[in-house]
Amino acid sequence: MRITVDRHRCVGAGMCALLAGAVFDQDADDGKVRLLHPSPPSAERAAARDAERACPSGAIVLVPEGNS
Repeated sequence: MRITVDRHRCVGAGMCALLAGAVFDQDADDGKVRLLHPSPPSAERAAARDAERACPSGAIVLVPEGNS
């Protein structure tokens, strides 16, 4: 799994950091998403999927391995 984030689309809701704090954080200056692990370990993948679904602006995209 590979994760991409669109900081321009992010509204700073913080659901990603709340649900998957090992993968995402919020920038201290603008509150927008910071991607900590673009290829998270398997133990963090379910939380990353939850964060993708919960993101109100659609700023998080998960791409399965083998896809571009």
